[in-house]
Amino acid sequence: MKVDELDARIVRLFTDEARMNVLEASRILKVARATVQARLDRMIANGVIGRWAPHAEPRAFGFPVVAFCSLTINQDSGHDAVAEALARIPEVLEVHTVSGDSDLMARVAARSNSDLQRVLDAVTATKSVVRSSSVIVLNTHFEGRTLPLLEAAAKA
Repeated sequence: MKVDELDARIVRLFTDEARMNVLEASRILKVARATVQARLDRMIANGVIGRWAPHAEPRAFGFPVVAFCSLTINQDSGHDAVAEALARIPEVLEVHTVSGDSDLMARVAARSNSDLQRVLDAVTATKSVVRSSSVIVLNTHFEGRTLPLLEAAAKA
């Protein structure tokens, strides 16, 4: 879907002030309330806005350790079956099929470095992960950064 600068301004406004209502947004943007609502509905319907929910921060509720894990899987299991098994482990936050030396990349959270070992043991206990290699995040500079990309696409 093609987005324009008003679409980007709407998304920026609701990103910065997630609890804002459509009427207030229309006043700030100096457009009709129906315009803001129609634009939001269109972007949601076309997948530009993929979710509209609070984002829980694992470090704030006891999971300050984050690691990225390259996983090599048993090919007989298939990627979907492995992903389903990993989804049953609450500390596994994301799983992506990737190109390169490994089959999957997972982002996991843990209570401590030693707790990370427990999480990795749970990952390999699925019997579908043959080998894992992990790197621990030391500092996060930014994440979930899609708004600048949307704003650039709106100008193109």
